[in-house]
Amino acid sequence: MDGIKNLINSNVRRFGMIIALVGIAILFQFLTNGILLTPLNITNIIMQNSYVIVLAIGMMLIIITGEIDLSVGSVAAFIGAVSGVLLVSWDLPVFAGILLCLVFGAIIGAWQGFWVAYVNIPSFIVTLAGMLIFRGLTLVVLQGQTIAPFPDSFRSLSSAFLPDIFGGEGEIQLFTIVVGIVLSIIYIINELRIRRTDLKYNFKTTTLPLFIVKLILFTAVINVFTYVLAQYEGIPYVLIILLVLIIGYTFVMNKTVTGRHIYAVGGNVNAAQLSGVKTKKMKFWVFVNMGVLAALSGMIFAGRLNAATPQAGNLFELDAIAAAVIGGASFTGGVGTVFGAVIGALVMGVLNNGMSLMGIGIDWQQAIKGLVLLAAVAFDVLNKNK
Repeated sequence: MDGIKNLINSNVRRFGMIIALVGIAILFQFLTNGILLTPLNITNIIMQNSYVIVLAIGMMLIIITGEIDLSVGSVAAFIGAVSGVLLVSWDLPVFAGILLCLVFGAIIGAWQGFWVAYVNIPSFIVTLAGMLIFRGLTLVVLQGQTIAPFPDSFRSLSSAFLPDIFGGEGEIQLFTIVVGIVLSIIYIINELRIRRTDLKYNFKTTTLPLFIVKLILFTAVINVFTYVLAQYEGIPYVLIILLVLIIGYTFVMNKTVTGRHIYAVGGNVNAAQLSGVKTKKMKFWVFVNMGVLAALSGMIFAGRLNAATPQAGNLFELDAIAAAVIGGASFTGGVGTVFGAVIGALVMGVLNNGMSLMGIGIDWQQAIKGLVLLAAVAFDVLNKNK
């Protein structure tokens, strides 16, 4: 019991958001008469919120450094417009078009990062200007028109599914079930390796019974999730993209010098600088990273919509900021995790989806999401005061 208590106390914000996500899902499952957690709707939640999750990961890194980016929605819209021109109007190969869009995103991030990191203009001002600039450029590129349709190979980025290589013709996609089993085995082996290393060097670790419970719980979650996906079309391509981003950024933030430097910059920029951390360089590259992820998000959204529209990206920045804050980020900097950003994005996604299924208007949806965001920040402040 002491081990469980210490584990919860040391991860109170993370567990709080997971419990909140589960509670919200159960509530809307009841209120929507069981529609929320159907295989079709769970797949829709993943695909509809994929662009927010991508933005939330980048926004989490920005907020960890103590900065903010208000331009991500406009950048996503601009890159979506550029992708429409490149792939539809100019008929460029899809791979070349995607690569060029990511490069444009990096250049935009570098532009904003330069003003923030090296000229010391507050990120609020720089990205507010960026929000206006790239929203205007979106209208210029599209000339007020919608460009459609995109090539099928581009649309598959956000709308297609992995094929069943086992040729399953029934209601269950066998390949997805196998993927769940393989992921469970990889997870168990990795956790055993980490525990063996911790015990070898006498690091503090959980008790054996609690460790076994953790393995059983997470393995069950993985297999139940893949089983639900297997009942519809299987694993969407965009989910693969999200898993790569989540695992990659989690590794960078937790296991690399770069990740530790990012946390150090947000925790105390002066102390980090005196310790030899190149604080300006870190802030610059975090904004470059945000530009690339905003570009990816814009292409995912355009592919799902199958059109580049002037209205794309509206309020994306607020969804990304809300997801990061709900997921545990602190505006004072130095606090936050990639996993938390994903949980925060899912909380917002389930709220949106559940309220839409209930027929609640967009006006009340915005008000309720605002209250949830305020509650998350209040929870963070009260927890710190304790």
